[in-house]
Amino acid sequence: MFDYPPDWTVKDRAREAAPGGVFIEVLTGARKSIATLRTNIVTKANCTRKLPYALMDSQELPALARNGVKPRFVFEGRDDHESYPSRPAPLSYGITSAPLPAGPSACPIFQFFNWPPGVAAFSGVYDPLLTTPGDTPDVDTPESYTGTEEYDSLRQMITSLRPAD
Repeated sequence: MFDYPPDWTVKDRAREAAPGGVFIEVLTGARKSIATLRTNIVTKANCTRKLPYALMDSQELPALARNGVKPRFVFEGRDDHESYPSRPAPLSYGITSAPLPAGPSACPIFQFFNWPPGVAAFSGVYDPLLTTPGDTPDVDTPESYTGTEEYDSLRQMITSLRPAD
């Protein structure tokens, strides 16, 4: 279960779910895709190259702890301007069980957490070119986005995830 604003909707994408899993998409009142929740996903990430790391926001989620590991909500990014100088740096928000990087660089973004019977992902992608209604791309920076009502609502929604019982 999780809470979300009354004008947002949850779209069931069960046909695209992993076997035995759930796949839903959350849309804002303006029909902007804000996050997805997937369960029973397969995780195997290889770290082939580290990139400069930025952490915009982080909060531990003790209610989701499994086997002594407390997942956390993060809003994070990796700067890959070397490979793609004309593209904005990839930024994502969601729940992760991975430890926060210890230094200024990190492996590619892969947010997942333990959720019985396997692994789940509840996350979304920040796209500075897909702005909050009424904002222009140069106004909606990652730093300013954390101060918007939309960010506050999506953060509250993701961090409200809890077991249904």
